[in-house]
Amino acid sequence: MLRVTDARLHGRTDARGLRGVVSCICASVRLCVVLCVGASVRPCALPAQRSDPLASQQRRSVIGIAAARIAPAVVNVSVARRERTLPRTIFEQMMVPRGYEQVVEGLGTGFLVSSDGLIITNQHVTSGAEQIVVTLRDGRDFPARLLGEDDHTDIAVLRIDTTGLPVAPIGRSRALQIGDWVVAVGNPYGSLLGNPEPSVTAGVVSALGRDILPGTDQSSVYVDMIQTDAAINPGNSGGPLVNADGEVVGVNAFILTQSGGSVGLGFAIPIERAMRVANEIAAIGRVRRGWVGVDIDGQRQQGSNWRRQPGLQVRRVSPESPGIRAGLLAGDLIVRVGGATMHNFLNWEKVLLDLAPDDTLQLAVSRADGVRNVLLVATDLPSVTAQRVTLRDLSLITVTPAIQAERQLATPRGALVVSAGPSWQRSLGIQNGDVIIQVNNYTIASADQVGQVFAWLRGKGAVRIFFARGDQVIYTDIGAAP
Repeated sequence: MLRVTDARLHGRTDARGLRGVVSCICASVRLCVVLCVGASVRPCALPAQRSDPLASQQRRSVIGIAAARIAPAVVNVSVARRERTLPRTIFEQMMVPRGYEQVVEGLGTGFLVSSDGLIITNQHVTSGAEQIVVTLRDGRDFPARLLGEDDHTDIAVLRIDTTGLPVAPIGRSRALQIGDWVVAVGNPYGSLLGNPEPSVTAGVVSALGRDILPGTDQSSVYVDMIQTDAAINPGNSGGPLVNADGEVVGVNAFILTQSGGSVGLGFAIPIERAMRVANEIAAIGRVRRGWVGVDIDGQRQQGSNWRRQPGLQVRRVSPESPGIRAGLLAGDLIVRVGGATMHNFLNWEKVLLDLAPDDTLQLAVSRADGVRNVLLVATDLPSVTAQRVTLRDLSLITVTPAIQAERQLATPRGALVVSAGPSWQRSLGIQNGDVIIQVNNYTIASADQVGQVFAWLRGKGAVRIFFARGDQVIYTDIGAAP
């Protein structure tokens, strides 16, 4: 049975029942060291060693040269985040204060893409972090600023304030072939080791263009992934996968595992996608992603033949969307996009993941009267262009039909939480993506109303806030209106 070691990134292997395959490879600091005891140790004489630099250079392998080229640009990423602790026993319910939090530390890897301190790593390494420290190969520590995250691609960008740093050479994943040698570099169990020198494992490209079936609570879309049998271990998340020339071709992201450790099924994000996301985050603080307002019928993907469908059926076309303007209808069957045949919903996710505003898609759409060509011009996401209301460090937008469709929200009205600062998350448990639907007895229909109701209730006692998270409604109580 495949075991899930990180519930947030779990998935399933196929539609026939194997579940829980995706294992996050950023590491917790709760480590176990197993020592062998009872054996006697007897010293033995070793032959004299001679220093021969020329012989050392002659013996150096291709893997060794690649590792030496990339190693100076690999960094260790240490994060600290607060997590709420839920009581597990009756005794803890009596003794542990409500909302008790503990600081949890995590480890990951990153690599430098500019000499002035720009670093790429995984979003699941930095998610929820209150403090991030980057350790260079020479042992220097630097506090890092999170410039931005993109949970769709699982890429995050950090910056440290220093210059003159070594930069990772960037290659092309599109040039890879199955069977090529690759090297995975990272910092497994970094805090347990006495020096920050990165670890190196070697293997081959096992497969290319892998699309991974996501779990129900997984926000990242893992498509076009590079599969390798190079060992990827806890702490390697965000580290580089490099080719035999020492050039980065991917970002190590996750493993499929039965034991929680590497079994030779590792996956990396193509470097072209990672660099595109990182450049946009560094330039404007976010990723501009195109929106077409077309929802595909996921129910058709169930059963053993979900991989090979005769096309993708349109379930819904959002109002005032590019799909409506292009004339698409619910029930249409999308057969091709550009030159790519649509066999399953992951093919469609692959198209949307790299779609930018103003990009044009050419669709072949099948209806009862035949197949027609449709031109679909993407726009900015509705949540990006919507007017924002800010209450201290809480940013809200009004839920509209287009935003409901974009975010797959269960509720058609309310105030969507675009970003919630640490104080809101800690005191109220509000998360990004929640929808505030009611405050005390006042129904919330817009973002503006939240501030108006808070102002009305200020100084009038306790306040109860109701918000929707997925298909659940949760409430939280505070002593007074913020």
